[in-house]
Amino acid sequence: MNILPGKKIYFSSDNHLGAPTMEESRRREAVFVKWLDEIKKDAAAIFLLGDLFDFWFEYKHVVPKGFVRTLGKLAEIKDSGIPIYFFVGNHDLWMNDYFKTELNIPVYHQPKEFEFNNKTFLVGHGDGLGPGDKGYKRMKKVFTNPLSKWLYRWLHPDLGVPLAQYFSVKNKMISGDEDQKFLGEDKEWLIQYCRRKLEKKHYDYFLFGHRHLPLEIDLNEKSKYINTGDWISHYTYAVFDGKITSLQKL
Repeated sequence: MNILPGKKIYFSSDNHLGAPTMEESRRREAVFVKWLDEIKKDAAAIFLLGDLFDFWFEYKHVVPKGFVRTLGKLAEIKDSGIPIYFFVGNHDLWMNDYFKTELNIPVYHQPKEFEFNNKTFLVGHGDGLGPGDKGYKRMKKVFTNPLSKWLYRWLHPDLGVPLAQYFSVKNKMISGDEDQKFLGEDKEWLIQYCRRKLEKKHYDYFLFGHRHLPLEIDLNEKSKYINTGDWISHYTYAVFDGKITSLQKL
């Protein structure tokens, strides 16, 4: 994709809508919807890098209620012709085809490569990547197992949804927020993941979320890792203006 002059690509992650309560998250949702309304004026594309919701599970005929302001704004933007790409995070990894069928927004479960104005991007949520986090990786295999999801669907939504919401907020392993401090480049798993990827192929930018930390790390002279932060504490996002990608804050 070639980005026309004056157009930009936006990257955002980790809204965790619904947490810790619907009332508290609605204030943050209003800020996010206002931001979406502003960036649609010059957006060439919008990337949502996961954990838009603090919990999401698609039953065959049921999805969690709420978030109509966000979903409506995304539908409006997509219908206007602006591409939107959604990457599932560790809180909304149970997403199937709802975004695709209702909003015509593609959903990705793994990092994906993109090229804009001859710049190469590797984009994803970031959970379970790199050499560590073995406990979460084992848990993710259980959660994403087709049999596990099939069994969970037998719980009535009035039981299954609040139960999952409770554990989503309380369980640190699920939340992935056990330590939101920068650990150093030699201990950050996503940085190690990016450097290993560069051993096989060049990327100009790695765009991830998950860590809730706005980060810009030079991996070498030509490659950069950017973490988009979150919409809970930092209210940060990344922007590609056709030449460079950088973090910005509300």
